[in-house]
Amino acid sequence: MSQIRVGILFGGRSVEHEVSRRSAFTIAESLQYTYDIFPIGISKTGQWYGPIPLSEIASFTPEKYRDHNITVLPNPVSRGMVYQLPVLKPLTEINVFFPALHGGFGEDGTMQGLLELLQIPYVGGGVMASSVGMDKLMMKKVFREAGLPQVPYLGFTRLEIEQAKTNVVGKIEDRLGYPCFVKPYNLGSSVGISRSTNQAELTAALEKAIKYSRKVIVEQGVEGLEIEVAVLGNDKPQASWPGEIVPCNDFYDYQAKYIDEGSLIHIPARLENEALQQISALAVKAHQAIDCAGLSRVDFFVARDTNKIFVNEINTLPGFTSISMYPKLWEQAGLSTPQLTAKLVDLALERYQDKQRDLVDFAE
Repeated sequence: MSQIRVGILFGGRSVEHEVSRRSAFTIAESLQYTYDIFPIGISKTGQWYGPIPLSEIASFTPEKYRDHNITVLPNPVSRGMVYQLPVLKPLTEINVFFPALHGGFGEDGTMQGLLELLQIPYVGGGVMASSVGMDKLMMKKVFREAGLPQVPYLGFTRLEIEQAKTNVVGKIEDRLGYPCFVKPYNLGSSVGISRSTNQAELTAALEKAIKYSRKVIVEQGVEGLEIEVAVLGNDKPQASWPGEIVPCNDFYDYQAKYIDEGSLIHIPARLENEALQQISALAVKAHQAIDCAGLSRVDFFVARDTNKIFVNEINTLPGFTSISMYPKLWEQAGLSTPQLTAKLVDLALERYQDKQRDLVDFAE
């Protein structure tokens, strides 16, 4: 095969559209000298545009690329062929896709399903791992089955909150108490998350969360350390040393992650060596619990008063912005971002080759 062409997907129909553009820029910049990159911007309405010049990925707006409309047909015969619209003129062939997408319609299994239909390699977890990892309620059920330690939590639908808000608030106060965290069930980057310390804040947090999703998860608050671990690999994944985040706000919210610069990072986290090893092992276990592939970032809490470790959540397509923890953790381990992204492309090809071993004809 000539030089491998990597289709970098970014933007998308998500409130994390802007973060995705920043991740894609880092990924494209790190891959450009090893691979032939073909950046594809997806608008908030779902239209695909490309190729987008590297220098314009972070500032991508669809209005500038009206003549760059493209599509990828879910036909395995096309083998990743990208067509120019409206005449379906063949434009280029993609050998492996790298979804630099966060949130819905990219990280939740929908894009992975399209790429499975195309029968083409792609970076990251498959349909199931992606959908379970995105659905925080389903993720917690799978983690519970795997024996992973978690904080107490409750789940509610938008309808329950709208029709019986007083009952919902009462149940949260009785079973979880304050402080507690209210989250949309299927978003990342801390979008829509609120910390509540009283009934008024809780009511406002529930009303905020249901603006973003039809299900809401409420978790008991833990006063302590916020820890993140990067996991890399397919069937034999490895974990980085845990990193500790000291947020500049009450918690590591969207503002603290992407706007304010006051948050501090300690790699490795300020914990005893035994605790660091235990957290890394739990990260691998979480990655394997949902059958993730390629990469994931697993987040933890360590209670200040008891030193108990709790798995918070897994992110199957973690950010690659200039301040994102996933590449920082591996950089600290001696793996540069170009080496890391190239390894992810290799893992995508490895996973694809393994899938080709599956029989599609019945045989005794």
